[in-house]
Amino acid sequence: MTSMSNKKFQKKTSEERVLPERPKPLPREWQEDIRQAVEVMNRGGIILYPTDTIWGLGCDATNEEAVKKIYEIKRRTDSKALITLVDSEAKVQFYVREVPNVAWDIIELSTKPTTIIYDGARNLAANLLAEDGSVGIRITNEPFSKQLCFRMKRAIVSTSANISGEPSPHKFRDIPNEILEAVDYICTSRRGEKGNPPASSIIKLGAGGLVEVIRR
Repeated sequence: MTSMSNKKFQKKTSEERVLPERPKPLPREWQEDIRQAVEVMNRGGIILYPTDTIWGLGCDATNEEAVKKIYEIKRRTDSKALITLVDSEAKVQFYVREVPNVAWDIIELSTKPTTIIYDGARNLAANLLAEDGSVGIRITNEPFSKQLCFRMKRAIVSTSANISGEPSPHKFRDIPNEILEAVDYICTSRRGEKGNPPASSIIKLGAGGLVEVIRR
């Protein structure tokens, strides 16, 4: 564990984080895809969608029944926490009682998708959290998932679209049929991409500004 100083970085005030920035307009077909995905999640359904890293299973992160369905699909116990995706710093503040200043440094300096584990989670489904009450949250800057989070207006679960213990799908064609058949909606956008995006970095923040790198 190491301590990170935040003195040389200029901080935004809490007032500057009150309202999320409106994402840029997307292609019409993406907008319709997002509209349908949001409609399904608002009904408590599960979606399969492209994120800023790999393809993931998603749902309303405040809905315990929906979160339970994701654990069942993945055949995973709910003693393991799930990551949530948001589109703005303001939403991080809404879901974390007290965001350490060092978190803003990490967010501003990160050159790749980075999930931060915060203590003191709030306003989220209880079965989403770790046993110590912490939660992993990532701000996405990828256009499709950012707009999806913006339109949903709530945090979205983001967990790899695989059975627990099996390889994570980097491309749509890698997703097993068992997953495809288990969800309520499959996003049509970005299916043809051939890249091999890595999983996000994971950093856990502790008391006193301590920073623990879980995954680079």
